[in-house]
Amino acid sequence: MDFKRLHISLFILFGIIAFGTLGYFYVEKMPLFDALYMTIITISTVGFSEIHPLSPRGRLVTMLVISASISIGAYSIGVIVRMFIEGELKKSFERRKMEKQIAGLKNHFIICGYGRIGRIICQELREDNIGFVVIEEDAAAIQQLEKEKYLCLQMDATTEEALLRAGIMSARGLVTAVRSDANNVFITLTAKGLRPDVFVLSRTSDVKNEDKLRRAGANRVVSPYFIGGRRMAQVLKRPTVVDFIDIATMGNKLGLVMDEAEIGPGSRLVGKDLIQSQLRKDFGVIIVAIKRPSGRMIYNPVSTQVLESGDVLVLLGKRGDIRRMDEVL
Repeated sequence: MDFKRLHISLFILFGIIAFGTLGYFYVEKMPLFDALYMTIITISTVGFSEIHPLSPRGRLVTMLVISASISIGAYSIGVIVRMFIEGELKKSFERRKMEKQIAGLKNHFIICGYGRIGRIICQELREDNIGFVVIEEDAAAIQQLEKEKYLCLQMDATTEEALLRAGIMSARGLVTAVRSDANNVFITLTAKGLRPDVFVLSRTSDVKNEDKLRRAGANRVVSPYFIGGRRMAQVLKRPTVVDFIDIATMGNKLGLVMDEAEIGPGSRLVGKDLIQSQLRKDFGVIIVAIKRPSGRMIYNPVSTQVLESGDVLVLLGKRGDIRRMDEVL
């Protein structure tokens, strides 16, 4: 709306210039350039002397030009100042609101970098309503983040200040997804220096740097190019298997997902085997594997497998059923 008003005021201003120029041209018989010059110095009120003494009709043109230009000039300045103040106030308010929301996050993830990998991670986390905040330096990426209504900080993720403002002390984990492996190493070192127990998932562009990232403290290291190459090979060799994995792990119309759920210490399932738990009967889920608190994995567990506190169940089922089951576990 303010841009429309500004366009109108500028259009009127050009109209005043045209009126003054033609007025001096016809009334005072000035050359066209002199008439334009006279109009401009009149509008600007710089106080230069008249090109030649004006007749009463010429002075009337001058008064009209001054009156109109002062009015439209004040209006235009008001519109511009309003646009600037309102825009800055809005941005300031939104920044403070976002910083307040970030400060209130608990058990969230910190995503360092909003490139192709970071964008996909954010989409996946948002689909499951998992809290996260993105740290990104690039102004264009920040605009996209704000458009998506993601919580974000325009800072250097390698600095302690950025990680602290993103809430690393209360975060569930951190993802380093910037393009440079060196920066990923530096972010990992900084994060572990602030909080040694934080979970760090790091991206690497070159599998040769995986050991360096692990030595820096990364709990998991992922190479998108290596995984992408292996996946393409699997599509060629085992397309049906890949289709099944996509159905189980990616968004799909069937509503099936592969998820995990932890058995809490107060769960009624502790000490029961899979048959007694009746998870398949009550929730229609398939237990694919069980991860013991020690880290040992039990694949395709038998029906007599006893469940323990701290077990993490790898499940295949409908999203709604798995969420209901989480409450029981």
